[in-house]
Amino acid sequence: MNAATAAESSSLATQSVLRELRSTAAVRKRAHALLVGARAGLSAAFTVGDDATIAAAAALVAQVTRDRYGDGPIPYHSRWRHFEAGGVDRRGELDRLLGNVSAAERARTQIDLTVVSVLLDAGAGPDWGYVEASSGQRFTRSEGLGVASYRAFVGGLFSSDPAVPLRADAAGLRAVTAEALAEAFQVGADSPLVGLDGRVTLLRRLGDTLAQQPDVFGALGRPGALFDLLCADAQGGITAHAVLVALLDTLSEVWPAPNRLPDGTALGDCWRFAAARGEGASDGWMPFHKLSQWLSYSLLEPFEWAGVAVTGLDALTGLPEYRNGGLLLDSGVLAVRDPSALTHTWQVGDDFIIEWRALTVALLDELAPRVRAILGRSEAQMPLACVLEGGTWAAGRVLAQRLRGGLPPIQLNSDATVF
Repeated sequence: MNAATAAESSSLATQSVLRELRSTAAVRKRAHALLVGARAGLSAAFTVGDDATIAAAAALVAQVTRDRYGDGPIPYHSRWRHFEAGGVDRRGELDRLLGNVSAAERARTQIDLTVVSVLLDAGAGPDWGYVEASSGQRFTRSEGLGVASYRAFVGGLFSSDPAVPLRADAAGLRAVTAEALAEAFQVGADSPLVGLDGRVTLLRRLGDTLAQQPDVFGALGRPGALFDLLCADAQGGITAHAVLVALLDTLSEVWPAPNRLPDGTALGDCWRFAAARGEGASDGWMPFHKLSQWLSYSLLEPFEWAGVAVTGLDALTGLPEYRNGGLLLDSGVLAVRDPSALTHTWQVGDDFIIEWRALTVALLDELAPRVRAILGRSEAQMPLACVLEGGTWAAGRVLAQRLRGGLPPIQLNSDATVF
């Protein structure tokens, strides 16, 4: 085999592994296999509750959903819910600020905002808060991060051109400093934000990644160019998984996690875990792509608002983060074998955290049909995106507030790039 043939073979092998590890089918298959193992007693860290325990958790989620939405429609789990915090119509405000632009340009701006905001959405910590000047309201946690990032966007923090503030572009993102973000997010001694430097790193890496792909993101390097990429051959519709694949194919270098294939290709939120079995070089990797999937969920509405139908929503998985995972621990669906695990501070790449997240993905798939049955809604009426919003994420927050004043059950050393 000559050098050219060997290089081509290596490239094809890498593409095969990437297709596997960037598919939600692999996320689900490996997560469900680990759940089967945990139920068989093969997990060193966790046990799984019986059917009655799972039924009780589903009943709690259903009740929280009823409390929040009654018999009315349940929206998607999306960053756009946080932009609605405090009853303020910030989408409508953005529309008014944009004025008379095309549906495509409106969608590009919404995507610019969503991508930047989701990258800033990791856990804020219990002591941070943001006071919105226009409404006079104080917001914390995810709602606070959503409102703060919206106001920073409207103020032009992520644009390189002061005359065109309502966009994010490569040069503007690369220029963001910790000081500028801290000022925009009202960070101070009495309002510390967890992972400030990590958030700035993500924004700068986003700017670099956009600038390196002018064929996709244009000369300016706007995240909103994803609208044109995905709609080029859409013929009126796209799939949710296509949104995720586009994000993973074009933005994988944004994530600073040290998870790479031997040729240096970045894998992002995909971790070495011996029990996560797969074919060939993908064996021993447990993929999640949590922030990319959260971003995918959050991009559904900008496409739909522009008249682009999005199908196959349930191809995306439940999000393996501390609210959904916390719900399972706090409701007894999952239990730790060693109680000291709940007082230990873990790293994102620890086996304990990887397995907890994988079991969360699989158990959310089991909870979803139970919740729908209790509420009398079909899968079409209540896709997983709505179960999460109704839902599991909200119920996880309710239990955390009741048991620990809002803190998650597991202590994690987060740099704000995964959780």
